[in-house]
Amino acid sequence: MKSSPMNDLTLVIDDDPSFNAILVRTLERRGFPARGALTAAAALELTGATQPARVILDLNLAGASGLALIPQLLALEPACRIVVLTGYASIATAVDAVKLGAVQYLAKPVDIEAILAAFADGDPDFTLPPPDAPLSVDRLEWEHIQRVLSEHDGNISATARALKMHRRTLQRKLAKRPVRA
Repeated sequence: MKSSPMNDLTLVIDDDPSFNAILVRTLERRGFPARGALTAAAALELTGATQPARVILDLNLAGASGLALIPQLLALEPACRIVVLTGYASIATAVDAVKLGAVQYLAKPVDIEAILAAFADGDPDFTLPPPDAPLSVDRLEWEHIQRVLSEHDGNISATARALKMHRRTLQRKLAKRPVRA
């Protein structure tokens, strides 16, 4: 049974070949050995073969949720630390990612410093001040839709029924970029 990573490898799992290659190169320039995987199957194969110490996981892998990979990755390498990256951040998916075993959840675009800081050992910094303004009504609506969508396992029709909203209206809202906080 594997209990600790055998090397200091970082595995980048992202279906965008350009982003994946750039992130791998950036990590290696910073002195962190890295490998990239474009699919879930390739990621699981590399995890079993290389036992990475760190994993950078995209939330959206070719239309499938990267969250489903977290338990599988941890089953193969329980000591690896997983950071989830997403272009469509929501509180619901952030909570799900952490519950499944991710150590951090970051919204794209993100710089390499934030990614490396997410892997740093230690407790989170709770000294940050609270936000100056509450979330906008539009952002609250977006967060609520994402939470209900998550509760219905991504089923648009079931989510629309739960929200008492027409399915096409929900699809239009989901097609838009998330509203800024």
